[in-house]
Amino acid sequence: MSTRRITWIGVLVSQALLLHAVERFLPIPQLAPGVKLGLANIVTLVALSILPWEDAFLILVLRSTLGALLGGGVSSMLFSLAGGILSFLVMSFLMQYQGTWFSIPGISVAGAFLHNVGQLLMAALVVETFNIYVYFPILAASALITGFFTGVVSDLVITAIRHARLQPVMATQHNQGSRNT
Repeated sequence: MSTRRITWIGVLVSQALLLHAVERFLPIPQLAPGVKLGLANIVTLVALSILPWEDAFLILVLRSTLGALLGGGVSSMLFSLAGGILSFLVMSFLMQYQGTWFSIPGISVAGAFLHNVGQLLMAALVVETFNIYVYFPILAASALITGFFTGVVSDLVITAIRHARLQPVMATQHNQGSRNT
């Protein structure tokens, strides 16, 4: 792995952790357990756009693990990884069609929705009941709003990185074959 890739991974993990910390301090009304803005997902979308899949996945795992260690605990890590991995898999699949069928905000909404599904599945396993799905309509509605917001911000960041020509060399070669840039 090149120094440039390691640097990008480190910078993006630190940015995701910073956004995670900022989000914890924002005074957002709690409509249902688990409703958050998902600001760290901005970093995931950026990573999926500019880095190889493996690096983006590593960033997600490091962000979820370190975020839980810094202020959430083991249960927080379980929920973050369950939602994050499901969301990541779907977003990485949809990124193949970015620009033709899906926009970054659309991919972000799908990711936010499936992140909530993953967290609900984990919660149902932990509390051993599926009654927790009463929160699903609230979580689905919040995913539309927060997913769109993080998608718009992600799109702006991705565009800025590309215009500034800061994109990692490996990612440029990797993304040209599979995505519209």
